[in-house]
Amino acid sequence: MNDFPVKILLATDGSEDAMLAARTAISLAESTGAELHVVHVGPTQVYPPPTATGFPAPPVAKREELEREAKRVLDAQVARIAQGGGTVAKAHLRLGKPEEEILRVSEEIVAGLIVVGNQGLGGRFSRMRRFVMGSVSEAVVRYARCSAMVVRRDLYERPPL
Repeated sequence: MNDFPVKILLATDGSEDAMLAARTAISLAESTGAELHVVHVGPTQVYPPPTATGFPAPPVAKREELEREAKRVLDAQVARIAQGGGTVAKAHLRLGKPEEEILRVSEEIVAGLIVVGNQGLGGRFSRMRRFVMGSVSEAVVRYARCSAMVVRRDLYERPPL
């Protein structure tokens, strides 16, 4: 009897850490026979930088454009997983707050494990901003109703012992 969860949810944003998380999720799914699901959450609005007046400008992209771009990222990730030898049972595309949508999908599919990279595309911000605002991976680990694994790039960059 295998005690490992039967469904793994890989949350991806196309970042380098997400690709490392994908490699880990593929390996786990292959070695345990678990189904691999992939979720990508696109934004609902994109705002340009503040105007010279200091007031925020209106959103620049329409929902259809945002959804099309999010689907492009998801499709690219699924293709890279296939190239890496993985099999995706189902790809899930959502728009909204990443942590909320990742958790929602994990509950819908009854995932036993969520795999996420430590620092996604939002990681371009300073450590202080991440400390104050938190991160997607932190929220997923804190609020998931199943096990969660955070894959850290810095572990891959360390020299072997």
